[in-house]
Amino acid sequence: MLRDIDIKEISDGKLYDINDMAKLGVDDCSGCHACCCGMGDTITLDPYDVYRLEKGLNKSFEELLSGHLELRVADGIILPCLSMKTGADSCTFLNENGRCSIHAFRPGICRLFPLGRIFDNNSHKYFLQVHECHKERQTKIKLKKWIDTPELGKYENYIDKWHYFLKEITDKAPQMPAEELKAVNMKILQTFFMTPYDTNTDFYEQFETRLS
Repeated sequence: MLRDIDIKEISDGKLYDINDMAKLGVDDCSGCHACCCGMGDTITLDPYDVYRLEKGLNKSFEELLSGHLELRVADGIILPCLSMKTGADSCTFLNENGRCSIHAFRPGICRLFPLGRIFDNNSHKYFLQVHECHKERQTKIKLKKWIDTPELGKYENYIDKWHYFLKEITDKAPQMPAEELKAVNMKILQTFFMTPYDTNTDFYEQFETRLS
């Protein structure tokens, strides 16, 4: 999701690289799950998020849509996002103890929080959102440890490609006839989400094939 913001108003004023350290440690979020509640449809998923969920839960995209995911429009593009429990306004993956039941394969936005990304020149840097997390940040942690994703170099490259692929479409979306935009959205959903991933095969190879 694209956001038009003044980064100075929401961050500590610094930009970070993946090997930098930032004040992120919060004692394993003990006693708190505020960031799992009241998020509405803002936790948008990318193809790797869906691949991880399919592999971790042994479910298809359609099965995930029936209980844990929904589709939303973001910047003219239809993308999947996490659902909130009806009446509770908390993530459907939050268990009765207030802990994430999919923590090992949680989506990228969840891994990132309270970090954000700022994209420029076909790459990105990170910033620390200072008003989002309810816990007092106690210790410095290296960003790559915080994001906790294997093959991080491949992942970072993939994130850039996915972001700029979507940006190219969202830039054109306002000028597209409704039927053309609908067809583009269906193609994105079919190619990157609805067509099953082979969870025993390298995700990035599959993504590159689909992107091409």
